[in-house]
Amino acid sequence: MSATAEAPTPASPAAEEPFSERLKAATWGDHSAAENHGFTKALLGGELSLAGYTAMVAQHHFAYVALERVGRALADDPVAGRFHYPELERVPALEADLEHLLGGDWRDRISPTPATRTYVARIEQMADHPAGFVAHHYTRYMGDVSGGQFIRRIAAEAYALADGAGVAFYVFDGLGSLPEFRAGYRERLDSLDLDRAAAGFLVQETRLAYQLNTEVLADLGRKHV
Repeated sequence: MSATAEAPTPASPAAEEPFSERLKAATWGDHSAAENHGFTKALLGGELSLAGYTAMVAQHHFAYVALERVGRALADDPVAGRFHYPELERVPALEADLEHLLGGDWRDRISPTPATRTYVARIEQMADHPAGFVAHHYTRYMGDVSGGQFIRRIAAEAYALADGAGVAFYVFDGLGSLPEFRAGYRERLDSLDLDRAAAGFLVQETRLAYQLNTEVLADLGRKHV
């Protein structure tokens, strides 16, 4: 559900590794597993059916409703609140995409897969674990802002989606420069005031978030690949 990202950069032995680099290195294998899943490969290769793409958009909707609800609840938290970006919220764009792809009755035509229900339940638990919320926020949004731009181009061409209709999810015009946004996001990760236990939990929860995303892809792949 995310796409190509930069490989982790080896840290200089003379300097303490920034937390953002530690996080990327510790979770790179999990990220690669999601990226190399058969469903993702079909999507990135322009070989996924429109039904498969639409099903993915629907599962995104359930995940982002939960993620953004928890994010708003934690907006004043000293850890999670640092990652509360109203301009990042994706639910309105997903709703526009689903209306274009499925019609005005789209809400009656979608349902979460078993893997998505598990994923959503885990996100909702993070309302009590701010560092864990950051893990899920990082996993989803950084992938969307980065590799999601490639998916946007592939989908627009493969499904003849003109003028941004059906791919609004990947449009981040409110962020300005995407490279600058990503750099600022990493700086926020690096400046988090986390003790050893909280930092370790954030890393492990990021790994779990990637695994849960991969299970969602597997559910989709069984039907659409």
